[in-house]
Amino acid sequence: MRNDRQEQEMKFTRRTLLLSAGGVAVFGALAARLYTLQILQSERYRLMSDDNQFNFLLVPPSRGRILDRFGEPLAENRDSYRVLIVPEQAGDLEATLDRLGELVPISDRERERILTAASRSPGFRPVTALEDLDWGAFSAVNLRAPDLAGVIPNVAEIRHYPSGPAFSHVIGYVQPPTEEDAGDSALLRHPGFRIGRSGVEAAREGTLRGQAGSLKVEVNAFGRVIRELPEQSVPQTPGEDLRLTLDAGAQSFAYERLTGESAAAVAMDVETGDLLALVSTPGFDPNLFVTGISHTAFQALQNNELRPLFNKALQGTYPPASTFKAITGLAALEAGLINERETVTCTGKIRVGDREFHCWRRQGHGRVNMREAVKTSCDVYFYEVAQRLGIERIHDMALRFGLGPAPDIGLAGVRDGIVPNEQWKRARYGQGWSLGETLITGIGQGFLLTSPLHLAVMTARLASGRAVTPRLYRDENAPLAPMIGLDPANLELIHDGLRAVVHEPGGTSYYSLGGLGVDGVEMAGKTGSAQVFRITEAERAAGVRSQDDLPWRLRDHGMFVCYAPADRPRYAVATVVEHGGGGSRAAARPARDILRYLIENDPSRAGPFAARATGTREG
Repeated sequence: MRNDRQEQEMKFTRRTLLLSAGGVAVFGALAARLYTLQILQSERYRLMSDDNQFNFLLVPPSRGRILDRFGEPLAENRDSYRVLIVPEQAGDLEATLDRLGELVPISDRERERILTAASRSPGFRPVTALEDLDWGAFSAVNLRAPDLAGVIPNVAEIRHYPSGPAFSHVIGYVQPPTEEDAGDSALLRHPGFRIGRSGVEAAREGTLRGQAGSLKVEVNAFGRVIRELPEQSVPQTPGEDLRLTLDAGAQSFAYERLTGESAAAVAMDVETGDLLALVSTPGFDPNLFVTGISHTAFQALQNNELRPLFNKALQGTYPPASTFKAITGLAALEAGLINERETVTCTGKIRVGDREFHCWRRQGHGRVNMREAVKTSCDVYFYEVAQRLGIERIHDMALRFGLGPAPDIGLAGVRDGIVPNEQWKRARYGQGWSLGETLITGIGQGFLLTSPLHLAVMTARLASGRAVTPRLYRDENAPLAPMIGLDPANLELIHDGLRAVVHEPGGTSYYSLGGLGVDGVEMAGKTGSAQVFRITEAERAAGVRSQDDLPWRLRDHGMFVCYAPADRPRYAVATVVEHGGGGSRAAARPARDILRYLIENDPSRAGPFAARATGTREG
């Protein structure tokens, strides 16, 4: 009995020891784990806790403004009321959209866009559901927001173009980045973020965009923001403002003056090369692209025969026609192949080999010298001059006046012109050059092509005698352009002929313009009509006598280049009116009016006029 009791006591003692050891081991393990969690890994879990309690929201930067030369905003930012949805917080996205649609109408197309965007992005990333809401709709969503899981009312900045179509081609517009644009960039994937798509907006994207910041916020278990902690946040860095050389008033005036036409106008300061107006009509409202243009509206723009999406000022190329005769004349004077007194008899045509080349004035101009030939735009005179020169001299002088390669103004899509010669033709067509091609090049036709920007540069160089290059971005420290290196007497002779075009009877713009319309200020100019369709003898016999008898698309392009004041040039203007008929009729008056606007609104008008009176010249 005693042995049994001793044996039971020993068993109890062993069990007690085992249980005690197990308990010690368990409590030791728990203590070790607690030590690890609370001491060794406390910082890690504190950070994980903070991650659950705090979030960092990316703050997109404010886009830099685009300003005109006087600081007038051409592109700015405004507040936009919008609604975001976080898919993983919304749960049943279809049901959330149904409830949201009770407050703000959502079209089937918009609904499909939201669902598609949500399916293509991570569930935690907000998707833009509604944008640019009015205050009433935005207030309604805010009121019901606590009952709409995953729905976040939000105020963001959106791009705004106060001048609308007048600057649409040069300023461009912004749009949301594509998948290819965004890549793995958190900023480019931020809901509602936009990048430049055309014009200055695209060309200076890096300058205008700025740097993103971050905002620390405290959130609850459902991910809703409880409070913001700006003192622990990183501020965004706004994009830089850009100041252009454009004059907002001149640009708007030129656009209005050409409204209704398929046309372009370029205005320049002849001394600095500053582009004061760069207009293509018709334009389009860039604000439509910012918020998302409808398919119907975009198709209407694409199908418009006046091509509102095409930047004619920079991308349209046309034969310069008679505006080029000043270049041919200068080339001959500089080469010593003709002088101011020598005359050519124009009978209305000239025969070269077995071909006849006609003057625009069928009965001819009679005996004309260089000044009279420029004034009356005599084709036969310049045929003769071109024949003496040869294509290479014409080619070289055209390049000196800025024709050919596209001027670099810091925008994409500026097209090259064509200044042909024998080498060019062999490379392009595998054929030699003919004398007849030299003659028609001498009057600005044939293979020769220029943009309105080229024509403005050519005119500015003619006016100033300097190799000015066009510039779109303000640069107060830019050096004065060097002189082209022409004999001043030769340049003055051409200037005199260009002034006579407008101010003397017989000048091709004398009767249509009647001068600039500013007391004491004369202008100089040159008309041009770029042939689109040649009226045959058979068509003439059938009653097709003039441009007005042709369909619009077959009419000549009208162009006019001019500068003022004629005796102390300050501004140059080039206009092209597609299918506008003769240059004197279609393009001269708008160009004259734009030039007059620049003279009358010159911010330092007393300067150049007073200097002219005293015989001094501003540097």
